[in-house]
Amino acid sequence: MHIEPGIVHGAKLLLSYATAAGAATYVAHEGVRTLKTRELPMMAARAAAATAAVFVSFQILPHHPAGVSEVHLILGSTLFLMLGFVPAAIGLALGLLTQGLFFEPQDLPQYAMNVTTLLVPLFALQALAQRLIAPDTAYADITYKQALALSTAYQGGVIAWVAFWVLYGEGVSVATLANVGTFGIAYMSVVLVEPLVDLAVLAGAKALGRNRFVLARVYSA
Repeated sequence: MHIEPGIVHGAKLLLSYATAAGAATYVAHEGVRTLKTRELPMMAARAAAATAAVFVSFQILPHHPAGVSEVHLILGSTLFLMLGFVPAAIGLALGLLTQGLFFEPQDLPQYAMNVTTLLVPLFALQALAQRLIAPDTAYADITYKQALALSTAYQGGVIAWVAFWVLYGEGVSVATLANVGTFGIAYMSVVLVEPLVDLAVLAGAKALGRNRFVLARVYSA
């Protein structure tokens, strides 16, 4: 989902700064609201775990070029279900930043675009989860169909934002649309894998028993 260097440049980068700032503001707002019922040290620990997971996924796990970007297993829905919205959002942002600072410095000019691409679909995932999963259902008891819907919403959002940035930066052409299509088709393969990861991780957490480090909703409504 990384936007390749040079696709968006110059004054057009200002839009990415605005979208990233808006996303960060929303996450901060949710963090302040959540802290009314959750201890800061636990949120920080969950955010650190999410950051490590994102870094491993982006830098260490297999990923390959596809059209205008790369295909990664992002684990957006997994982190959301296991650790909560705010830790997942912080982990996505910091994991991506860590990769850029230490391993992929050429991606730093695109950081605002990439973090927007990761975070805004998470907002949609949060809203969908509230509608799709009944209040009396523990996350460990969701079905594959529900996990698939969450993954599809998140990965579909990632694809949509990548397409937007590419078309915004390069304009509409047959070649650009073809490259965006190649990326989109390749990335949808992640949709089939991530729900299985979600269910496996949730089942593992349930089997191991209640743990304060994991979001309480995993075990009970």
